[in-house]
Amino acid sequence: MKFTQQLSAQQFTQAFEFLSERSYWSKGISRERLEKAFAHSLCFALIENNQLLAFARVVTDRATFANLLDVFVLEQFRGQGLGKTLMDHVMSHPELQSLRRFTLATRDAHSLYQQFGFQSQVNPNLAMEKCLVGGYSTVLKRQN
Repeated sequence: MKFTQQLSAQQFTQAFEFLSERSYWSKGISRERLEKAFAHSLCFALIENNQLLAFARVVTDRATFANLLDVFVLEQFRGQGLGKTLMDHVMSHPELQSLRRFTLATRDAHSLYQQFGFQSQVNPNLAMEKCLVGGYSTVLKRQN
């Protein structure tokens, strides 16, 4: 198993297929939108024999703030501790040290992220968001 921050074309396709077809948070995302997102993020991947095993990306200014996104382990590789291994790489990255705020959103992996110091917001009433209801399928419908 090898850690990389640069995906091959084949590995990007594997990530795109998972995120656009099987994830609950990015279902329907276009290839072009995902390429742009990856290009403007720090990307982290575990690979073996050119096969993508696990992936995560971070949007950050590299000084004060970061947001962890698109964390997944492909279904056939789950249960082997790869999520934790991947998070070790993310959290030890030199440009993600001493940030004032590091955020993420998850529906079902709280126990993984708690191992790395993430917790529920102390003051959730301070956080706001602008969210397009319906996700990328709504964006696609509006563009047509």
